Amino acid sequence: MMRRRRLLIPQRRRIFLGCEGESERGYGALIGRLLESQRRDVHLQVVLLKPGGGDPLALIEQARKRILEGERKSESPYVHRAALIDGDRLGQAPLRDAQIAPIAQAARIRVIWQTPCHEALLLRHLDGCQQLRPPTSPQALAELRQRWPEYVKGMPAFRLADRIDDAAIRRALQVETELAGFLADIGYAQGP
Repeated sequence: MMRRRRLLIPQRRRIFLGCEGESERGYGALIGRLLESQRRDVHLQVVLLKPGGGDPLALIEQARKRILEGERKSESPYVHRAALIDGDRLGQAPLRDAQIAPIAQAARIRVIWQTPCHEALLLRHLDGCQQLRPPTSPQALAELRQRWPEYVKGMPAFRLADRIDDAAIRRALQVETELAGFLADIGYAQGP
């Protein structure tokens, strides 16, 4: 009788991406799909950071908590950790803001600041819009909807993929250095 060889499948390296809201979660899922189409050795775990209420410090604390929970439940640690956070609330509570960097650094979380918000980040993915810097979140949303009328907050990955592909991500990475650093860390190939 011939024995069958057992095929060992190497465990994929886990990457944590904390998301402030549903819009970021859809975007994170899209990044995860594109990443996994390039590499089979990693998995981007996209986690909604609730409750956080838009408070940057609360969101970083929630990310740290979710990372610890995720690592306790699994045998493998997260090899990279990041959080997508809107920058529009920075400066409202300077004492709280001052706590963000030390907590993020201690937990090895790369903070990807969306200036001023996620819709502005998405806007910079669109052709010819990389240099647009709407000063407020309502202006960013209006600017994005002007160029992408079908956009609604909380779009899932499959709907975002109608407008955001690898070329769009490469455009945004030219001006979004924190996002570019994170994607380089996790091995996202940025085109030829």
